[in-house]
Amino acid sequence: MRHALLVQSPGNAASSHDDCKPDRLPQCLQTEKIPALKKAPGCPLCKSDAAGFFYEDARRRYFCCCICSLIFVPEYLHISSSEEKAQYDLHRNEVEDPAYRGFLSRLSVPLVALLSPSAAGLEFGCGPGPALLAMFREAGYQMSAYDPFYLPDTSVLDHQYDFVSATEVVEHLRDPEATFEKLFSLVKPKGFLGLMTKMSNGAVEGFARWHYKNDPTHICFYQRSSFEWLADRYQANLIQCAGDVVIFQR
Repeated sequence: MRHALLVQSPGNAASSHDDCKPDRLPQCLQTEKIPALKKAPGCPLCKSDAAGFFYEDARRRYFCCCICSLIFVPEYLHISSSEEKAQYDLHRNEVEDPAYRGFLSRLSVPLVALLSPSAAGLEFGCGPGPALLAMFREAGYQMSAYDPFYLPDTSVLDHQYDFVSATEVVEHLRDPEATFEKLFSLVKPKGFLGLMTKMSNGAVEGFARWHYKNDPTHICFYQRSSFEWLADRYQANLIQCAGDVVIFQR
């Protein structure tokens, strides 16, 4: 949701998925011509050179990796960190909002079903309205939280947890390879990593109409095969991967 390892993951479900209006776009995206690249960029997730052109709209160009299936916006079209945070500051996700809690329950309910009552967790990329953090605490779990913009206490990243949650985070990552490396390292053996992000089915026609790509802070788009690749890389079990919910077990 960043400059180095963790400045890549922004606040969580803080992202609005309404179609972005041109007059609300950061200045760097208000352009009629996208600069050309001499060659396709390397994949930011698997670091291979196996990415090729996927789609282009009036604002950005997208590439897709043949190894891990990540669809991504190349670095030269990313907005700045200050513009990114300004987008998050516009979000109005209230901790007590029933609708927002209902949205987050799509991850919390299946994750809680897997946890022991004494489990301790980390909410990674909690954003300015950490509702999921509150929901887990209300359910009796000991919780810590991290967000590079709103709760930048990196000391919580020096421990391992029974579970780590990251809702509406991974689509914002400037360096997904480094952040997933950290996320899996934060989970104890037999523990769980739970994510929420909307998935692409890889069809260009559907992607062209997909509102999720229009948020200027969304720069990584995953397919089911992307999460299968991650499970294989980190020797994790992919327990759930449907809709916008992904759960791994180490």
